[in-house]
Parts: sequence; C-alpha cells; structure tokens
Amino acid sequence: MRTIPVDAAALTFVCVSPPRPKLVSQETGEIKVDKDGNTVFTVGLSAADAMGRVELINVAVSHDPDLTVGQVVQPVGLVGMAWEQNTGGRQRWGIAYRAKQLNAVTPAATAVPDAA
Repeated sequence: MRTIPVDAAALTFVCVSPPRPKLVSQETGEIKVDKDGNTVFTVGLSAADAMGRVELINVAVSHDPDLTVGQVVQPVGLVGMAWEQNTGGRQRWGIAYRAKQLNAVTPAATAVPDAA
C-alpha cells in the first residue's frame, strides 16, 4: 500500500481522544499488533493549519504514547494511506494515518484538588 508523507511541521496537533488499543474485530475484541508483536494504539488528534482549518484524525502508533486529552503533540513519521472497502453493496473510502511516534509538546495537565 502506498504511503503519503504528511508535513507535520505545518500543523498543530492536539490530543482529543486518549490512546486506546486498536481492534482488529469489534465482534471478537481481538487487538491489533504490529509485525514485531507490539500493540497498536489509536489516538484521536485535531490537526490545525495556520489558516485555522481543523481536521479530526485518528492516528495509529505501535506503542502506548501515554498522552492525555488537551496535550499538544508532535507526530514523528506521520503518513497517510488511502483505503476503500465494499461492504454489503456500499463503498466506503478514506485515509488512514500512522506515525512512528507521538511526542508530547506540552506536559499532561495535573488535576487540581477540589477545594470544597
């Protein structure tokens, strides 16, 4: 499958959905692993450009990046892969994103104790 490199330096990424193991099948609950046996995680990111346009994307990464919602992150080796699927007579298509790693640019927010 052909991969398309993404210029991550031109975008600002914020974690909007915490890392979760990627499933091969929702019916069986089987978790996806890479060729080295590492669990593949999916992280929801917002990607904003300098003009203020924002896209929501899910990025797969072969380890738990230990990110929290609201952290600014920098993807390393981000690529997109076009896909299409025919299921039940319906054609679906899209772009799947994968990164070698997701590095936190800002620290995770700490919970403030309730002063009640």
